[in-house]
Amino acid sequence: MSTFNVSSEGYYGEFGGTFVPEMLIPNIEELQQRYLEIINEPAFQKEWRGLLTTFVGRPSALTHAKRLSEQVGAHVYLKREDLNHTGAHKINNTVGQILLAQRLKKRRIIAETGAGQHGLATATVCARMGIECVIYMGALDIERQAPNVRKMKYLGAVVVPVTSGSQTLKDATNEAMRDWIAHPIDTHYIIGSAVGPHPFPDMVARFQSIISEELKPQLKAQCGRDYPDAILACIGGGSNAIGIFYHYLDDARVRLIGVEAAGCGLTSGKTAATITLGKSGVLHGSKTMIMQDENGQVVEAHSISAGLDYPGVGPQHAFLSTQGRVEYVSVTDKEALVAAKNVARQEGIIPALETAHAFAWLPRAVKSADDVIVVSLSGSGEKDMATFLAHEVEHSL
Repeated sequence: MSTFNVSSEGYYGEFGGTFVPEMLIPNIEELQQRYLEIINEPAFQKEWRGLLTTFVGRPSALTHAKRLSEQVGAHVYLKREDLNHTGAHKINNTVGQILLAQRLKKRRIIAETGAGQHGLATATVCARMGIECVIYMGALDIERQAPNVRKMKYLGAVVVPVTSGSQTLKDATNEAMRDWIAHPIDTHYIIGSAVGPHPFPDMVARFQSIISEELKPQLKAQCGRDYPDAILACIGGGSNAIGIFYHYLDDARVRLIGVEAAGCGLTSGKTAATITLGKSGVLHGSKTMIMQDENGQVVEAHSISAGLDYPGVGPQHAFLSTQGRVEYVSVTDKEALVAAKNVARQEGIIPALETAHAFAWLPRAVKSADDVIVVSLSGSGEKDMATFLAHEVEHSL
């Protein structure tokens, strides 16, 4: 048990907990009482891991980025979550949660999504299991992530546009919470990141920890040791980051670096650098770090990347920040766009805009030519091609 994992009361230090409307208490208590019992059952583990192999395509590859390594002056490896079925790490969690929902006898699934990858992963597992699926998505995100929206609908999901607030991930989460309040008996809410009330942050982290579990033997085979000098991962809510950090949290030999979205700049008023700029507060069911004004009102986040456009962060990440175990940094929209194009031209891999934030920090993570650095390539850039091409046109004028 890591010293950085959740307590029996659902807290990571001062962060976490359960702050939900009274009508949801029975659902949350059922999850809190049963999730560990269910997911630790040998039959559950066998089914989950079997689906990760035969349906998702795991283990995901660990790729040595030869030209990128030469460019930055270190040994760079990419943990290829972009190669999973549906194109991102999100499906590791949705496969786990759909199996949990079945054992809880839930007949309906709801989810929120920003970049569309979690929505797509949820729609995919619901289609496979024959369960009704409703996805809440901000109207702005529906516009900028149109390919994923079409896929969700084709898989049979109902995609509900959210037109309140900033019309992005925060507002989609609000609407999903309202739906769950209205349907507490037959519905399970598959939260897509390591956020929300206990036990969701811990549950999502456990399902995503398959990433670092696989990384250890892969590094041993390729590098002769099962740990890198540093791991980089982008962070919005924080599920891909906590997944690749999970089995290294107590290993002081490994530098852990989470890269937030600075948007148009930390002082621009248009940013999503929650840990850098946020303060303690309650959002979407847990106490964590939140971007807020002097009156405690949530400040709208901005990132060119829909998956990082969130004013909060998972409570475990908030705790890891206060403990100094993870270094949280930020890069701008422009830096992420430049980094994405560089990776495409150097390695023949188009990364998601979310992942591009981690690549933008990569040169600054190098301390020695002997460093072994792993980047969590959390998703494919297929969904972001319209954004990439729009900025190519913009900068060519």
